[in-house]
Amino acid sequence: MLKNSNAKTVAGPGRYEALTGVYTIDPIHSMLGFSVRHAMISHVRGKFGAFEGLLKLDGYQPSRSEAHVSVQTGSLDTGIRERDEHLMSPDFFDSATFPLMAFRSTAVVDTGDDSFRLAGKLRIKDVELPLAIDLEFGGAGRDADGRDRVGFSGTATLRRSDWGLTWNAALETGGVLVGDKVTLILDISAVRADSESAA
Repeated sequence: MLKNSNAKTVAGPGRYEALTGVYTIDPIHSMLGFSVRHAMISHVRGKFGAFEGLLKLDGYQPSRSEAHVSVQTGSLDTGIRERDEHLMSPDFFDSATFPLMAFRSTAVVDTGDDSFRLAGKLRIKDVELPLAIDLEFGGAGRDADGRDRVGFSGTATLRRSDWGLTWNAALETGGVLVGDKVTLILDISAVRADSESAA
């Protein structure tokens, strides 16, 4: 159970000041997912089961906040083992050679109404390119174990071919098996580091 604080509802320029601190992402209560078009008619959705991250939040100057996330590419799950093994093969992530992909922020822009644009660099395999993530602040509170938490949800869109993930197969009816555009879906719960130690 989470006891909500007033961090999301307080108006004015100091609304985020109490959130200032270092937070670790809680993978049990967070989700890193993706969606990509399949066979030109539907979407395949999946998620990564193993990841870790650090948020350095500056509530006084949100633009100085930082985010660092690493994801184990071999932990992806689309619900079909054969498809997952193909995605982990050299045709896509090549997880044996590149077990991690990583994101590091470079800028944060407050776009208003509890929304932010997080700019950064995403590294997949040996390619690192810019990526912008649209975030919404979900709230803050203290959980049943006395730990202070913050929550964010977000989305980002990328073209996998930019990172060298170019494998595809032509369809007899025209088009290709796997879409190039990938939507990333984030749902993050993070615990303040000092409250985690005290709990």
